Amino acid sequence: MTSGSAFVDFDITVCGLAELAGHGTAGVTHVLSILDPGSPAPAAFDGFAEHQRLDLRFHDIVDELPGMRLAQPEDVAALLRFGRDLMRVPKAHLLVHCQMGISRSSASMALILAQARPDRPSAEALVETRRIRRRIWPNLRVIELGDALLGRGGTLVGAAVARYRHVLERRPEMALAMQQLGRGREIEAAHAAA
Repeated sequence: MTSGSAFVDFDITVCGLAELAGHGTAGVTHVLSILDPGSPAPAAFDGFAEHQRLDLRFHDIVDELPGMRLAQPEDVAALLRFGRDLMRVPKAHLLVHCQMGISRSSASMALILAQARPDRPSAEALVETRRIRRRIWPNLRVIELGDALLGRGGTLVGAAVARYRHVLERRPEMALAMQQLGRGREIEAAHAAA
Protein backbone atom coordinates (compact mmCIF):
# COMPACT_ATOMS: atom_id res chain seq x y z
CA MET A 1 0.00 0.00 0.00
CA THR A 2 1.16 3.54 -0.76
CA SER A 3 0.40 6.40 1.51
CA GLY A 4 0.77 10.09 1.75
CA SER A 5 1.43 10.74 5.37
CA ALA A 6 0.66 13.47 7.84
CA PHE A 7 3.43 11.91 9.94
CA VAL A 8 6.30 12.66 7.51
CA ASP A 9 6.89 14.77 4.40
CA PHE A 10 7.44 11.87 2.01
CA ASP A 11 5.24 9.17 0.49
CA ILE A 12 5.67 5.62 1.71
CA THR A 13 5.02 2.19 0.25
CA VAL A 14 5.61 -1.06 2.13
CA CYS A 15 5.18 -4.30 0.24
CA GLY A 16 6.33 -7.84 -0.31
CA LEU A 17 8.38 -9.20 -3.18
CA ALA A 18 5.34 -10.42 -5.12
CA GLU A 19 3.82 -6.93 -5.05
CA LEU A 20 6.84 -5.01 -6.36
CA ALA A 21 5.89 -4.95 -10.04
CA GLY A 22 2.67 -3.11 -9.21
CA HIS A 23 4.64 -0.11 -7.92
CA GLY A 24 6.89 0.51 -10.94
CA THR A 25 4.88 3.51 -12.09
CA ALA A 26 4.15 4.95 -8.64
CA GLY A 27 6.89 7.59 -8.75
CA VAL A 28 9.18 5.79 -6.30
CA THR A 29 12.40 7.76 -5.73
CA HIS A 30 14.01 5.57 -3.03
CA VAL A 31 13.90 1.80 -2.49
CA LEU A 32 15.01 -0.09 0.61
CA SER A 33 15.24 -3.73 -0.48
CA ILE A 34 15.69 -6.31 2.30
CA LEU A 35 15.99 -9.96 1.30
CA ASP A 36 17.87 -13.08 2.32
CA PRO A 37 21.62 -13.22 1.64
CA GLY A 38 22.40 -14.24 -1.92
CA SER A 39 19.09 -12.96 -3.27
CA PRO A 40 19.55 -10.95 -6.47
CA ALA A 41 17.96 -7.56 -7.04
CA PRO A 42 14.36 -8.27 -8.06
CA ALA A 43 13.71 -8.09 -11.81
CA ALA A 44 10.70 -5.87 -11.07
CA PHE A 45 13.12 -2.98 -10.50
CA ASP A 46 13.79 -2.94 -14.26
CA GLY A 47 10.31 -1.42 -14.64
CA PHE A 48 10.93 1.37 -12.13
CA ALA A 49 11.99 4.88 -13.07
CA GLU A 50 15.45 5.95 -11.92
CA HIS A 51 15.67 5.65 -8.15
CA GLN A 52 18.16 5.39 -5.31
CA ARG A 53 18.28 1.94 -3.76
CA LEU A 54 19.81 0.35 -0.71
CA ASP A 55 20.03 -3.44 -0.88
CA LEU A 56 20.36 -5.16 2.51
CA ARG A 57 20.71 -8.91 2.84
CA PHE A 58 20.00 -10.66 6.13
CA HIS A 59 17.60 -13.39 7.20
CA ASP A 60 14.32 -12.71 8.98
CA ILE A 61 15.53 -14.05 12.31
CA VAL A 62 15.95 -12.50 15.75
CA ASP A 63 18.70 -14.70 17.24
CA GLU A 64 21.76 -16.47 15.85
CA LEU A 65 20.90 -19.61 13.88
CA PRO A 66 23.44 -21.85 12.13
CA GLY A 67 23.95 -20.96 8.48
CA MET A 68 21.87 -17.79 8.67
CA ARG A 69 22.84 -14.12 8.77
CA LEU A 70 21.37 -12.03 11.55
CA ALA A 71 20.79 -8.29 11.01
CA GLN A 72 23.91 -6.44 12.16
CA PRO A 73 24.29 -2.95 13.63
CA GLU A 74 25.87 -1.78 10.36
CA ASP A 75 22.76 -2.92 8.42
CA VAL A 76 20.49 -0.85 10.62
CA ALA A 77 22.90 2.11 10.58
CA ALA A 78 22.85 1.95 6.76
CA LEU A 79 19.05 1.97 6.58
CA LEU A 80 18.90 4.92 8.96
CA ARG A 81 21.45 6.84 6.83
CA PHE A 82 19.31 6.05 3.79
CA GLY A 83 16.27 7.41 5.64
CA ARG A 84 18.10 10.63 6.53
CA ASP A 85 19.20 11.11 2.93
CA LEU A 86 15.72 10.70 1.49
CA MET A 87 14.35 13.37 3.82
CA ARG A 88 16.49 15.91 1.94
CA VAL A 89 14.73 15.13 -1.36
CA PRO A 90 11.59 17.15 -2.13
CA LYS A 91 8.59 14.94 -2.95
CA ALA A 92 10.45 11.74 -2.11
CA HIS A 93 8.60 8.44 -2.30
CA LEU A 94 10.11 5.60 -0.29
CA LEU A 95 9.33 1.97 -1.04
CA VAL A 96 10.43 -0.57 1.56
CA HIS A 97 10.11 -4.25 0.78
CA CYS A 98 11.17 -7.62 2.10
CA GLN A 99 9.96 -11.10 1.16
CA MET A 100 6.42 -10.72 2.52
CA GLY A 101 6.27 -7.05 3.54
CA ILE A 102 5.48 -7.97 7.15
CA SER A 103 8.59 -8.22 9.33
CA ARG A 104 11.92 -6.83 8.14
CA SER A 105 10.22 -4.12 6.09
CA SER A 106 7.82 -3.04 8.83
CA ALA A 107 10.64 -2.86 11.38
CA SER A 108 12.74 -0.78 8.99
CA MET A 109 9.85 1.52 8.16
CA ALA A 110 9.10 2.08 11.84
CA LEU A 111 12.73 3.03 12.45
CA ILE A 112 12.79 5.46 9.54
CA LEU A 113 9.57 7.06 10.81
CA ALA A 114 10.87 7.28 14.37
CA GLN A 115 14.07 8.87 13.11
CA ALA A 116 12.14 11.39 11.01
CA ARG A 117 9.99 12.37 13.98
CA PRO A 118 12.12 12.37 17.14
CA ASP A 119 9.49 14.67 18.66
CA ARG A 120 6.82 11.94 18.55
CA PRO A 121 6.43 8.91 20.85
CA SER A 122 7.86 5.66 19.52
CA ALA A 123 4.46 3.97 19.57
CA GLU A 124 3.23 6.46 16.96
CA ALA A 125 5.86 5.25 14.49
CA LEU A 126 4.44 1.72 14.82
CA VAL A 127 0.87 2.99 14.53
CA GLU A 128 1.78 4.85 11.33
CA THR A 129 3.56 1.78 9.95
CA ARG A 130 0.44 -0.29 10.58
CA ARG A 131 -1.77 2.38 9.00
CA ILE A 132 0.31 2.05 5.85
CA ARG A 133 0.63 -1.75 5.97
CA ARG A 134 -2.12 -3.53 7.90
CA ARG A 135 -0.28 -6.82 8.52
CA ILE A 136 2.93 -6.15 10.42
CA TRP A 137 5.08 -8.15 12.81
CA PRO A 138 8.26 -6.05 13.12
CA ASN A 139 11.48 -8.01 13.38
CA LEU A 140 12.58 -7.61 17.00
CA ARG A 141 16.33 -7.73 16.24
CA VAL A 142 16.02 -4.84 13.75
CA ILE A 143 13.88 -2.87 16.21
CA GLU A 144 16.34 -3.46 19.07
CA LEU A 145 19.29 -2.28 17.03
CA GLY A 146 17.42 0.76 15.77
CA ASP A 147 16.10 1.67 19.20
CA ALA A 148 19.68 1.72 20.49
CA LEU A 149 21.02 3.72 17.54
CA LEU A 150 18.22 6.27 17.83
CA GLY A 151 18.56 6.53 21.60
CA ARG A 152 14.90 5.67 22.16
CA GLY A 153 15.55 3.95 25.50
CA GLY A 154 13.61 0.79 24.74
CA THR A 155 10.40 2.55 23.71
CA LEU A 156 10.51 1.26 20.14
CA VAL A 157 11.06 -2.26 21.48
CA GLY A 158 8.09 -1.75 23.81
CA ALA A 159 5.91 -0.62 20.92
CA ALA A 160 6.88 -3.68 18.86
CA VAL A 161 6.15 -6.00 21.79
CA ALA A 162 2.74 -4.33 22.20
CA ARG A 163 2.09 -5.15 18.53
CA TYR A 164 2.99 -8.81 19.08
CA ARG A 165 0.59 -8.93 22.05
CA HIS A 166 -2.16 -7.36 19.95
CA VAL A 167 -1.72 -9.95 17.19
CA LEU A 168 -1.54 -12.87 19.65
CA GLU A 169 -4.73 -11.78 21.42
CA ARG A 170 -6.59 -12.09 18.13
CA ARG A 171 -4.63 -14.97 16.62
CA PRO A 172 -3.11 -17.10 19.41
CA GLU A 173 -2.08 -19.76 16.87
CA MET A 174 0.59 -17.32 15.65
CA ALA A 175 2.63 -18.09 18.77
CA LEU A 176 3.41 -21.63 17.64
CA ALA A 177 4.11 -20.52 14.07
CA MET A 178 6.55 -17.84 15.19
CA GLN A 179 8.29 -20.23 17.59
CA GLN A 180 8.73 -22.75 14.77
CA LEU A 181 10.36 -20.00 12.70
CA GLY A 182 12.90 -19.40 15.45
CA ARG A 183 11.16 -16.25 16.64
CA GLY A 184 10.30 -17.48 20.13
CA ARG A 185 11.98 -14.49 21.77
CA GLU A 186 9.28 -12.24 20.32
CA ILE A 187 6.57 -14.50 21.76
CA GLU A 188 8.33 -14.59 25.16
CA ALA A 189 8.54 -10.78 25.17
CA ALA A 190 4.84 -10.50 24.39
CA HIS A 191 3.89 -12.88 27.21
CA ALA A 192 6.25 -11.21 29.68
CA ALA A 193 4.68 -7.83 28.97
CA ALA A 194 1.10 -9.09 29.33
